[in-house]
Amino acid sequence: MTKSWTRRRHRKENVKGRAAEPSHMFKNCRVVGCKHPARAGTQDGLDTRFCRSHADHYARHGSPYKRSYSAAEINPYRRAAVEWLLANKSDRWVANSIQRVATLYTNAGPHEEAFRLRGLPPRERATKAWARLRKHDIDPLLVVSVWLAVEMMVRDDIQGVDTVEFKRVQAAKVVHRLASGTHKRWAQGVGGAKELHVYPASRGNVLRYIGKDVQGAAELLYANAKDLPTANIEKANASARPTPRRIKVRRRQRKG
Repeated sequence: MTKSWTRRRHRKENVKGRAAEPSHMFKNCRVVGCKHPARAGTQDGLDTRFCRSHADHYARHGSPYKRSYSAAEINPYRRAAVEWLLANKSDRWVANSIQRVATLYTNAGPHEEAFRLRGLPPRERATKAWARLRKHDIDPLLVVSVWLAVEMMVRDDIQGVDTVEFKRVQAAKVVHRLASGTHKRWAQGVGGAKELHVYPASRGNVLRYIGKDVQGAAELLYANAKDLPTANIEKANASARPTPRRIKVRRRQRKG
């Protein structure tokens, strides 16, 4: 344990020292039109590709320049995907994808509250997201529908980013919201009732791991779903809800 801690401390100090020495080889951010230097060309990091602003955008959205789809944009696709899955539940590819998500639930280990995730490595934090979904009994079909919705959304977007990483991050952001966070309320206490609302950060490698899991569960279904492209997006667009009322979802709680 002591050796491991010492090794991590030395590595942290080494990275910090390297980040403090700007390299003049990386003067420009790779995003076209950006006038800022890459972080490796400053005293602000080791990223040789992007400036701080675009690096943060890339971490959150899976693309240095393309923003994530809003709920209003992707919800009609989610609704269409859910309706299609419900109508094709007997299909072997649908059953296989749902079973894969159920396996992710089963293998996620014990549930952890969101405020206990600090300091865990990204892979473990991603695994705990599946445990939260399992604890709150979120239908695996909803997770499968997210990947189908993202694929259809990118397909129809004339300015879409058709990279695996972007799709993974977009799917993971929706699944991350399905998992929500931790909410506690104490009815009595000094000053009246107290509430605690903690949401895990939706960025970085955690999203990449969750997205990879979602892709692994549903990509074969999308590849073999011959009639999915005809899903009625226009009809789904008439509903503000991404899922039918008969399917259980976890409502995002608000503070106060």
